Amino acid sequence: HGCLTYWAEQGVLLLNAVLTVEAERAASHQGKGWEQFTDKIVALLNEKKMGLVFILWGSYAQKKGAIIDRQKHLVLQSPHPSPLSASRGFFGNHHFSKANDYLENQGKTPIDWQLPGGAE
Repeated sequence: HGCLTYWAEQGVLLLNAVLTVEAERAASHQGKGWEQFTDKIVALLNEKKMGLVFILWGSYAQKKGAIIDRQKHLVLQSPHPSPLSASRGFFGNHHFSKANDYLENQGKTPIDWQLPGGAE
């Protein structure tokens, strides 16, 4: 069903580098200020929190990794899960289990990544 509220309720933040787009025009709102806004969100989380997991899928997301302190947080990177690039390293990256291992080692509750109702 595609509803990821269950993840959000557990503290998962899903954040694209650009938050709007014209229908069927990928990256149409790139360069309109969203990048600075989302950079600030990542920078504040990096500064104010400890032991977060940043999962960066795709080159746009991986650019955000430059502002993350890897001594304070876990950063996982892979190609984007889109059909165009998923076969180049997304499949089998085990990011969800790696994130949970890290959270447990930090004394935090792991994320239940299984969505209610069997949604994928």
